[in-house]
Amino acid sequence: MLLAGMDHILAAHVDIRVVARCVDGEQAVLAVRQQRPDVLVSDIRLPGKNGLIVLRDLANEGLHTRVVLLAERIYEDEMLEGIRLGAKGLILKEMSGTLLVRCIRKVHAGETWFEKQWIGRAMEHLLHRDAGAREVALLLTPRELEVLRAVATGMGNKQSSAPLHIAEGTVKIHLQNVYEKLGVKGRRELVLGARERGWV
Repeated sequence: MLLAGMDHILAAHVDIRVVARCVDGEQAVLAVRQQRPDVLVSDIRLPGKNGLIVLRDLANEGLHTRVVLLAERIYEDEMLEGIRLGAKGLILKEMSGTLLVRCIRKVHAGETWFEKQWIGRAMEHLLHRDAGAREVALLLTPRELEVLRAVATGMGNKQSSAPLHIAEGTVKIHLQNVYEKLGVKGRRELVLGARERGWV
């Protein structure tokens, strides 16, 4: 329904031509490869390869199609990653068709389209995360930082030990030190703190 609605909106504009409609990330990459469109409007939550993986694949293949990410709502980490990977625009699904067309035209002209309100929130998020990362870097040893990052991504002690080339028991010791230094009571509180206070 979303694809059909967008197609209908874009068909009303003579300067825009839809060359492909795709239902998943794999199809989107294939369509860009074959059609070489100027602009790709990609939902960030595509089945299979999501919009961020599509962006990464296009960059890896040297395909220069400009990408606009379409989102239900804004998650700062995802959108900052999208910009890092080369997205040129972000538009929310709730926005009008007129804004979608304006966004596509701006991105096609080599400009970017990001909502000012979102950019402000993203900058706050970056500054908050940067301050948090500096705070922890002063408190923890380099090894404790590595353990914190592994745990914050959801890895258990055993999973964390392999890439760090240390024993599972050593991970537990480092983790206890991290809890003590950061003043948290356990793994759950540590993960929440890492996300909310920008420790990683």
